[in-house]
Amino acid sequence: MTENLPVNPLREGLASRAMPEPCSVVIFGATGDLTHRKLVPALYNLAADGDLPPGLSVVGFARRDKTDEVFRTELEEAARKFSRQTINEDLWKVFASSISYHRSEFGELEGYRRLSEKLNQLDKDRGTRGNRLYYLSAGPDQFENILTNLKNSGLAEAPPGSWARAIVEKPFGTDLSTAQHLNGVVQNSFDESSTFRIDHFLGKETAQNIMVLRFANSLFEHLWNERYIDHVQITASEQLGIENRAGYYEGAGALRDMVQNHLLQLLCLVAMEPPTDLSADSIRDEKVKVLRSLRRMRREEVTRSVVRGQYASGSINGKPVVGYREEKNVKPESMTETYVALRVLIDNWRWADVPFYVRVGKRLPKGGTEIGIHFKNAPGVLFNRDKSGVRDGSQNVLVIRIQPDEGVSLRMQSKVPGASVRIQPVKMDFNYGTSFGKASPEAYERLLLDAMAGDATLFARRDEVEEAWRFIDEIEEAWVGENQPGLTFYPSGSWGPTEADQLIEGDGRAWRRL
Repeated sequence: MTENLPVNPLREGLASRAMPEPCSVVIFGATGDLTHRKLVPALYNLAADGDLPPGLSVVGFARRDKTDEVFRTELEEAARKFSRQTINEDLWKVFASSISYHRSEFGELEGYRRLSEKLNQLDKDRGTRGNRLYYLSAGPDQFENILTNLKNSGLAEAPPGSWARAIVEKPFGTDLSTAQHLNGVVQNSFDESSTFRIDHFLGKETAQNIMVLRFANSLFEHLWNERYIDHVQITASEQLGIENRAGYYEGAGALRDMVQNHLLQLLCLVAMEPPTDLSADSIRDEKVKVLRSLRRMRREEVTRSVVRGQYASGSINGKPVVGYREEKNVKPESMTETYVALRVLIDNWRWADVPFYVRVGKRLPKGGTEIGIHFKNAPGVLFNRDKSGVRDGSQNVLVIRIQPDEGVSLRMQSKVPGASVRIQPVKMDFNYGTSFGKASPEAYERLLLDAMAGDATLFARRDEVEEAWRFIDEIEEAWVGENQPGLTFYPSGSWGPTEADQLIEGDGRAWRRL
């Protein structure tokens, strides 16, 4: 047996949460960017915190020729660059000893049979007990190949007393029909309880805290409805462009890439009803109800309630950048949106007539993701009027920052010190890093640990994915054919197209600045 990784004593006795068991983690597409930037640094950080189960083994599965040593050296270089914790030399040696490399084509059944022999040997050498976690980090075009061969080789079926699970990375389909097809392929290899569709936004600490904020604080929950909330804003802003991802982005665009999964998931956490308990299915049942309650948009409604834009040339942090159509491998006449803003309505008792404004964009002035809960104004009788007698529009706003500075703030009105009565907004702020004295774990750390423990709470269920695609597909369909809404353009470094400002200003509201 090789040396085991340290165990975190703080995790001992946590009966409220399933603990991960020893297992082998097989990463398909192990030479790719995700493995180097996110997965292996996440696993190392879990090892550093003592959270990995003893005997855990990591097997990289990819098509390139490499030795174990070359693979480990490449991963060490990446971990030193991307790990949130400084690499400890002794710990890395122990962790690296758990890593091996397996070369095979994704469509080569014999390669999976050799993988099975390797995993059986790891069970004997490292005590992984026949437990397997397969991470599909390859391109989406290889998902079906991998899943089919896992089934045909017998790797998808765990020995008695053991388990086999699959983590599937986004994009999970490109529309409803492709998502349904892929769900069928997955179901043919793994049952739903063993399938983990990953959305890294749900692994972020603040996203997990939304339910606690709502349901553990009476201050908020009894105000969390259409009587007290004026509207909700969900913003995901990026300074980056497409970063050499034209091959993917040209077929996706902002609506499919971000809204269908990440932002609709955040919307569901804000809008859902209290679950009956904290089990994975109880929570996901409530999220599906929200998705089914989204008001569908016909073509004319898409024109009124959705704005799509594309970044033109401009500057970011004082440096000139090219427009989307000038990016490498992008068609000169491309109609792919890099920005989208939507007005979304939820037709249920809690949220009747409360608009959710959702926007996402690339090449904006500042990067970040936040949710703004805008409460209705107090009566404009004593203080909420300016000298002309017009209400000033100031609101209490609860802001949930998902990234980069995870935390929660509340804006309220306060009197400015002095003899005269002057009112000014002030902010009460909670920051994870300063409040708890340590940085939040990376999203992939929590998600990998949950998958090892069989906890699917933070992963999307089949019906969640399909309901989200039903909503998105109707918008996409309105963007093709005759009388389609036009594509707007915005200079890089701006906050998006003026049409997006008009969308919300037409309702007497304005976008928050991050």
